[in-house]
Amino acid sequence: METRSNRRWCHIESEKFTNWSGSVEFTPRSRIRARDSAEVVSAVRRAREHGRSVRPVGSGHSSMPLVATDDVLLSVDDLSGVEATDPERGLATVLPGTGLADLGAELRESGLGLENLGDVDYQSIAGAIGTGTHGTGARLGNLSSTLVGGTLVTGTGDEVSFGHEAGATEENRGDSAHGRPEGVADDDLARAAQVSLGALGVFTRMTLRVRPYYELHRRNWMTHIDWVLDNYAELVDSHRHMDFYWYPRSDLAQVRLLDEPGREPDLRPPPGSLKTEETGPAYEILPNDRHLLFEEMEYALPLDTELAAFRRARERIKARHRSIVGWRVLVRTVAADQGLLSPFHGRPSMTIALLQNASLPHEEYFSDMEPLFLEHAGRPHWGKKHRLGADELAARYPEWDEFSRVRERLDPDGVFLNDHLRELLVTGTGPAAPGGR
Repeated sequence: METRSNRRWCHIESEKFTNWSGSVEFTPRSRIRARDSAEVVSAVRRAREHGRSVRPVGSGHSSMPLVATDDVLLSVDDLSGVEATDPERGLATVLPGTGLADLGAELRESGLGLENLGDVDYQSIAGAIGTGTHGTGARLGNLSSTLVGGTLVTGTGDEVSFGHEAGATEENRGDSAHGRPEGVADDDLARAAQVSLGALGVFTRMTLRVRPYYELHRRNWMTHIDWVLDNYAELVDSHRHMDFYWYPRSDLAQVRLLDEPGREPDLRPPPGSLKTEETGPAYEILPNDRHLLFEEMEYALPLDTELAAFRRARERIKARHRSIVGWRVLVRTVAADQGLLSPFHGRPSMTIALLQNASLPHEEYFSDMEPLFLEHAGRPHWGKKHRLGADELAARYPEWDEFSRVRERLDPDGVFLNDHLRELLVTGTGPAAPGGR
């Protein structure tokens, strides 16, 4: 009988990898499916000894080649489930391959829930945190901001602890009111790990800040975009979650309002029609179903309830791109945090996302809109289309150099770097390739 002590990591015959939307394809030398942390250590050490790189992979939902490699593609899908919960302290320790939908259901069994979720729940928790995945809510951070500790395997094949696992105490807890997760020591590794792009190592355990289980009442209204522009500030301030889709061809908007049952604000509803209304567990109500494949560009901008950047984007899309835009533009809000490479680092933010059907052209559309977002101090979502390289990105992150020092300390040989990450993280390597690579 196979035991944990005599296992070998599972080597899968190499085959082509294709991401969710079909825009990223590559064939790694080998694919490894680790079944515990010891197998992650073994895989990284062996790759390092042979001068190969390793890229950790989750669900493949990213639109960028973050996981593309000619060498080793490493999956931790089998490291899945909730390992421990501490309801009194509001903490849960989970394994990195846990899917977001499964995680919500498992936490519910302990009377707990995640503070927020993104627009979809296809990702693993490690992938979602590693790329800065977020939902909406002006007082709610992205998923990464709930990471308060854990363990990861570095580029030298060592398993190291950070944050809660490294001994964060009541005395060195951060201040959640100022964007630093409660329970995380004020150390560089803890904050670097919050959005790490798989460049620091492979997560083997993650401790998250959670809250008591809760339900949400969701209402989706169809109205004209002018009403949203006139009432946006009040909507953002009054609802736990608020976002809207703008449809360029009709100039209509779908407004999504979510609140805990019994805590809905007493506001007049939008003029128009109520498209959907439902109440249920937050982890089921927050995500949307996404059956159509799409490409996406999203930028995080300083929060502006006057929506100046969106107003400019609307006029440009109507003037130049309306005939080819087959889908919509999504606007959300996100609270500030202190993750070193978080797009929401140090500032309350709003995001503007351009969505385009994967079967339709997007390159010219995205390339024309991107400079507008950059003019408004935008930072790109790491997992979605953009054209920036390290030199441009470094100027947009106040603690860029600190992340670089942490990365070089944990991965001195660049075991976790691929060509795309070198363009993103290593300054002086030249401009990014056109078209979002």
